[in-house]
Amino acid sequence: MKIILTQEVTGLGAAGDVVEVRDGYGRNYLLPRGYAIRWTRGGEKEVVSIRRARASREIRDLDQATEVAERLRGLDVRLTARAGSGGRLFGSITPGEVADAVKAAGGPALDRRRLELPGTIKSTGLHQVRIRLHPEVSATFELSVLPGK
Repeated sequence: MKIILTQEVTGLGAAGDVVEVRDGYGRNYLLPRGYAIRWTRGGEKEVVSIRRARASREIRDLDQATEVAERLRGLDVRLTARAGSGGRLFGSITPGEVADAVKAAGGPALDRRRLELPGTIKSTGLHQVRIRLHPEVSATFELSVLPGK
């Protein structure tokens, strides 16, 4: 099955890429979740607009990626969440919340889909968060989850 990716899928490609996948994977996973659309001749025009949007929000080159990685390493990212007496959270921390906390700490605006959390964050304390900035550059920073509210 030939599809057009509408957002980045790890191990498959980035938004705007035209890829060939197995029928079941495309029909049962990628299409229902909105990660892809079926390839058609008319869809090729959509590829141009998807790639244009991706280029505007994507980190341009390797130098810019390393600069952003250095900014992230020196950043003190704190996030408060409701927690019980033992430090266990009422819920979990999402990648969107982490991206918002980085921006609030004075860091760059990050794409939440590129964040790699260490499993599910369900406790207070320090957690290592990794982000893929560029195919060759990834950065790791510490997230401090504090009890609050």
